Amino acid sequence: MNYNIINNSEQESRTRETLSKLINESREHYAIPSSAQNKPYIKRGLREADGTGVIAGVTRKGNVHGYIISEGERTPAKGELYYCGYNVEDLVTAFMEESRFGFEETVYLLLFGKLPTAEQLEQFDALMDDCRFLPPRFTEDIIMKAPSPNIMNKMATSTLALYSYDENPEDNSLENMIRQSVELIARLPIVAAHSYAVYRNFFKNKSLTLHNPSNKLSTAENFLRVLRSDKSYTDEEAKLLDLCLVLHAEHGGGNNSTFTTRVISSAGSDTYSAIASAICSLKGPRHGGANIKAQQMFDNIRENVRNRKDDGEIKDYLTKILKGNANDGSGLIYGMGHAVYTLSDPRAVMLKKYARHLADEKGYGDDFRLLEAVERLSPEVFCEVKKTDKPICANVDLYSGLIYRMLGIPTEMFTPLFAIARVAGWCGHRIEEACGNNKIIRPGYKCISGASEYVHINDRDQD
Repeated sequence: MNYNIINNSEQESRTRETLSKLINESREHYAIPSSAQNKPYIKRGLREADGTGVIAGVTRKGNVHGYIISEGERTPAKGELYYCGYNVEDLVTAFMEESRFGFEETVYLLLFGKLPTAEQLEQFDALMDDCRFLPPRFTEDIIMKAPSPNIMNKMATSTLALYSYDENPEDNSLENMIRQSVELIARLPIVAAHSYAVYRNFFKNKSLTLHNPSNKLSTAENFLRVLRSDKSYTDEEAKLLDLCLVLHAEHGGGNNSTFTTRVISSAGSDTYSAIASAICSLKGPRHGGANIKAQQMFDNIRENVRNRKDDGEIKDYLTKILKGNANDGSGLIYGMGHAVYTLSDPRAVMLKKYARHLADEKGYGDDFRLLEAVERLSPEVFCEVKKTDKPICANVDLYSGLIYRMLGIPTEMFTPLFAIARVAGWCGHRIEEACGNNKIIRPGYKCISGASEYVHINDRDQD
């Protein structure tokens, strides 16, 4: 046994040494000069020089409006978000005024392209109930056997694993993809909650508590029921979470995770591969993971700003953050700015509107007002530090993290909740791509490696 330990130690040391040498030798190869990238014909990030996205296709699912192009000039405009032609603000207003859950209706809209009648919605709710339960022993065999320190990775592997429980996983007919989509949308909240329970047990040494979903409850209610050890929640909490799910359900075809879904689908791959890939995309801190970064930044501001009612002190600290001298040193004010929205992000506007009451009720009123100060003062800081008059607005990430915290949802679950909502939009785009387009997505990349003659292995230079 001692020999094996020594041998393993020697092997690890040798591996590290070899890798270190190879990495140092390859650094120059991976350093792409900016001069090679800054060409007018190269659309870095698939974006035009004016910041607008390269048009790669068309969709009926969602539209994100944040500016107007007039005579070649980009003019800022109030942010608007549409699902299948319906303004999300109208949908949310109706759900909230009628005091009912809206995520299931939103899912119906994104999958079938129209709003349901009361009878159709009742039937769809029953269908979702039938699909919420995971396959027998799925939690034990897939989630518990290999705990993950990141819930998003566990959700991705679990999604791929569901392929093995599907009797017809490769059929890309409309009927089969809709069936798979409904099952995934219904099951992903349970997968996420069970993954967190296992994470909490394995990595935090906490008691393992697993709950099953219950029929005749909304997605938001079932998520809170399965996530919380006592299965309790208030109606206001569930309705606020439902609002978050509705606002995160879709955001056009160009965002990174939805485009990933369409790329995988264009290759003819299966539903589980497409959605698992989208989850992996959303995990990134430049995409869905930004909600965690925004909340971490907020905690940092709270710790370092003594008088949270002093705009001057808050502004000074935001300046330090933007200059890379505070928070994580990235020079980013997380939760501020967006690729499309200019004057406002409608999702942030609606979250502010409907979360304010619960914030005061739960003792988060001061935190809420501090976030509003960050939103109000950041544009001034950007203008002064970056020397630009480009408009900048708060995005949904600035407020969603605090709302999740108000709901008692752990930080590890912020981005998974994003995925639980966005899977509705992903599935709609996946079906649209698979049914409506017959061409694989394949953008071009210019190779800048010069031509080299082959050198026999015995004649190569030894550096």
